[in-house]
Amino acid sequence: MRFSLVAGALLLGLLAAFRPAPAPIKVYLVGDSTMSVKEVKAYPETGWGMPFAVFFDETVTVDNRAQNGRSTKSFISENRWQSVYDVLRPGDYVLIQFGHNDEVPTKKTYTTETEFQQNLLRFVQETRAKKAAPVLITPVARRKFDAAGKVEDTHAAYAELVRKVARANNVPLIDLSQTSMALLQQFGVENSRLLYNQLAPGEHPNYPDGRDDNTHFSELGARRMAELVLADIRALKLDLAERIVKREVKKTVDAQAR
Repeated sequence: MRFSLVAGALLLGLLAAFRPAPAPIKVYLVGDSTMSVKEVKAYPETGWGMPFAVFFDETVTVDNRAQNGRSTKSFISENRWQSVYDVLRPGDYVLIQFGHNDEVPTKKTYTTETEFQQNLLRFVQETRAKKAAPVLITPVARRKFDAAGKVEDTHAAYAELVRKVARANNVPLIDLSQTSMALLQQFGVENSRLLYNQLAPGEHPNYPDGRDDNTHFSELGARRMAELVLADIRALKLDLAERIVKREVKKTVDAQAR
């Protein structure tokens, strides 16, 4: 009897060892400049999608289609969404983050609240039609504090629209607006500059006159925003979470923010 139990345990162990590897998938990132891959001439400006791509095992390919200055409307009108839809396969993921450019009435990329929701719904429905998995993400925070040192929510209306579409259609939601605002509050008014593309004159050859950018990230900021997204992927218990490889942030980098 004991021999049978041992043999059975060994057999189960062997079967587990020879379990087929997960099928390769792609994770598509669609969004704006806060997520996109930057040209060398823009460094050290970094989209959070850049460090995000290195946190997965070899079964995952991150295809970052985000582009500077795009809204849901322009992403569709320029056929950028069509190019993603055409290649989607079952099991793929599409992470969708817009709002920065949709919400500004003075921009040609402006999208009304109704259009914004319709466009998000289109991304969701067409992703699901391909048996891929959509994930909605609220727009990441700008660095803006009030006189009392409290972070201001500059995306309140459009972030809530993303939440509304997610609730109505049972779509996984990463509330990056809230988590990134909390991170900014944790860093504080001055130290939060480290998260953004803030440069003194002469500090970097790409910006000889310096840079005072409270929208786009430094390498550190992009890394921290990517980690917020990854934490929510785990919290949502998406299948994708099983393919995340843990990579520690260097203590020396984090120490700068203290």
